[in-house]
Amino acid sequence: MNKPSVVSFLITLLLAAAVCIQGGEPVKETVGNYLKTDQQYYIQPVNTNFPGGGLVPAPPTLFSLCPLGIVQTALDYIPGVPVSFSTPNAIMETTISTDDYVNIEFKSKIWFCDKFSKFWKVDESSSAAEEPSILVGGTKQEQNSWFKIENAGEGAEANTYKLTSFAGPVGTKLGTFKVPQLVVTNDKAKTLLVKFKKVDEVTTTTSTSRIEKLGLGMFPFY
Repeated sequence: MNKPSVVSFLITLLLAAAVCIQGGEPVKETVGNYLKTDQQYYIQPVNTNFPGGGLVPAPPTLFSLCPLGIVQTALDYIPGVPVSFSTPNAIMETTISTDDYVNIEFKSKIWFCDKFSKFWKVDESSSAAEEPSILVGGTKQEQNSWFKIENAGEGAEANTYKLTSFAGPVGTKLGTFKVPQLVVTNDKAKTLLVKFKKVDEVTTTTSTSRIEKLGLGMFPFY
């Protein structure tokens, strides 16, 4: 007489476990395809009120080159520097979900700061400001290099997301070069909303050609 109850209980547990595993939803790039760990993407701001392009590494101040910070390029035809996404402990290709912690890594072939990795991180140094900068030089296993890609919320344009870190939401402020610079901030008005555009050969070739013609190297924002 007790067997049906036991079976029902086990089914309930399995369903609950499935819900927990599938707590998030797949992150989508601009045309609706799922964000994958074996692809490269441009991260492009949609709400900075700045007529620029995508995200690129940049010196944080006039007097300091490394580690690089992250800004929105001032040139609207530059889609940004490609990035890839990975999960700290995954060893296989995967689809990125809104409840995953991910590492973000620039995929630039030109890199002036050889002593620093291309992974993003939150500046946790003793000299960090009240709104700490997002820098490169992170480590996959360190929590300050873990980010989440979350839905932008009700009313946001389709396939638009916000980035969060263990330290708080990622937003922007005007940096040294008067372009939006990525920081951690609790000011909701500064929260950065972004879209992800998959890198293809045409856009990569066009972007690289324009940067080289301008003689800007890896800093296409002046």
